[in-house]
Amino acid sequence: MTTEFPNYWAIVPAAGIGKRFSADIPKQFHQLRGDLVAQHTLSRLLKIPLIKRIVAPCDPTSGYWARVRATKNPRVTLIEGGETRANSVLNGLVALSGLAQPNDWVLVHDMARPCVTLLDIMKLINDLKSHPVGGLLTAQINETLKTVTPDNYVGKTVDRNCYRVAQTPQMFRYGLLHDAIQLMLQEQKMPTDEASAMEYSQHKVLTVEGRYDNIKITRREDLTMAEVILMNQEKQRCE
Repeated sequence: MTTEFPNYWAIVPAAGIGKRFSADIPKQFHQLRGDLVAQHTLSRLLKIPLIKRIVAPCDPTSGYWARVRATKNPRVTLIEGGETRANSVLNGLVALSGLAQPNDWVLVHDMARPCVTLLDIMKLINDLKSHPVGGLLTAQINETLKTVTPDNYVGKTVDRNCYRVAQTPQMFRYGLLHDAIQLMLQEQKMPTDEASAMEYSQHKVLTVEGRYDNIKITRREDLTMAEVILMNQEKQRCE
């Protein structure tokens, strides 16, 4: 059964340890402009009234969550994460199974993307609200792209206009996303993001152009970049 006016839910996986970040604590618990990264990310999603609940698959026993004020909001629920991002997202979908209808929308967002703007989230929602499947935020590529051989020689230069950087949130119909991720995992395939799972199930995924500054904190130097981005967004009042 579908709903005429679908609800909106969010899943924010945060179970990873961030191997490339090379730190003693997960990157979502590092300081960023006076708050933890997770606080910035969750607080921005909480500013979207359409989102009825935010599920964060993670290690709920971590003491660091007590320092994330947003987790005290009744719309935020911490649940047990999985071994991989895909497993964590599937855990989040299962946690919503008693609430969400197949035609509802689920926004999946990286906990390590604290710089996403409300305007980009609302643009994604508005552009996809009548779409049968869903899509994701993407950013244009400004640099020249090269393919590289296994021994580190340039293969060829490719047309960057044919490529985009995949970002989050990625927003898909609840039932389709659940089935797509479950299918890949059952067939021992590992989706790199939600869109790749939808592609595997032969769904047509729409792209929505977002801001270039919606970066993912992956390495320690990304914290410095995020600091500057958040400062500029505050000045422009575009958070």
